[in-house]
Amino acid sequence: MTDLFGTFLRKPAAGAILSLVGVIAFFVIFGGVDLGKLAGAASWVNFAANLGIVAIPVGMLMIAGELDISIGAMIPAGSMTTAIVSGHYELPIAVGMICALGLGVIVGTINGVLANRTTVPSLIITLGTLVAMQGVVLAAAKILTGKASVALTAPGWAKFTFGQLIGGSHQVIILWWIALALVLWFVMHATRYGNWIFAMGGDKDSARNAGIPVRQMTVALFILSATAASFTGMCQAILFNSAQVSGGMNIIFNVIVSVVVGGTLLTGGFGSVAGIFFGTLTFAVVNQGIYFTQIDRNWSNLIIGVMLLVAVAMNENFRTLAMTAVRKKKPA
Repeated sequence: MTDLFGTFLRKPAAGAILSLVGVIAFFVIFGGVDLGKLAGAASWVNFAANLGIVAIPVGMLMIAGELDISIGAMIPAGSMTTAIVSGHYELPIAVGMICALGLGVIVGTINGVLANRTTVPSLIITLGTLVAMQGVVLAAAKILTGKASVALTAPGWAKFTFGQLIGGSHQVIILWWIALALVLWFVMHATRYGNWIFAMGGDKDSARNAGIPVRQMTVALFILSATAASFTGMCQAILFNSAQVSGGMNIIFNVIVSVVVGGTLLTGGFGSVAGIFFGTLTFAVVNQGIYFTQIDRNWSNLIIGVMLLVAVAMNENFRTLAMTAVRKKKPA
């Protein structure tokens, strides 16, 4: 039993799982939360799904030693692209969806190419594309439609697949989040591509010398990140029947917190898809769960900040345990 628990603690997801249990226990004990009511609520699950679709690709980028904050502009960009093409110009919804996802591919490619061909940190590169895309979205909305908000009426099949409410409360994007998590978990932890991503986060030069296509992988990860964000915006436009120029900026902070709570190091080379998944759940419970408690809402930011600090400390300890276990397994 001790060995099993020790093995669990060495997993990157251990901190996120323990954080989730701790947060729920805190709300139940000190906040008077009805656990059954919290578990059945849709608000925090919907919040987690919209956040998690973006957090997993961004977390994979962080494991590879990169960072993408342009996601803050790509969500409204995907939403507005879908609404302008299929709402304002009344083209088939499939055309609007392809344009939204295609925009994600274009922006992700630009980020990846710049990260490969310059020595500028990806944080600065994606800050530039973040500001640029904000300007593009605003200008396009004003020039093409003359409005900052565009209405959209999606056909039944698109609404059913991307924008329906299951049971009248749970967004269908929850299913997309779970499916994406399963696929990317397999890629990260059961294929050579996952090994390549971890190697890139450890040392890009060593990974390149070992024959890993670092440049191609970097571009692919940036494309995945930007496209996931535009996909989320597309789903939101279909769900809410409209798109707004603003919005999406808060998700930058939310994603990074979720990924770090999930056990991923900002320096790269360590993390897991399962950890990011549970880290997103933990952040969602903290962010939305406080509304089910008797705790003053003004304390929510304090709770999130303390949770982040504790998670960082726990993750560093768990990484040390994992690295110690790896060294012990090596033959003398």
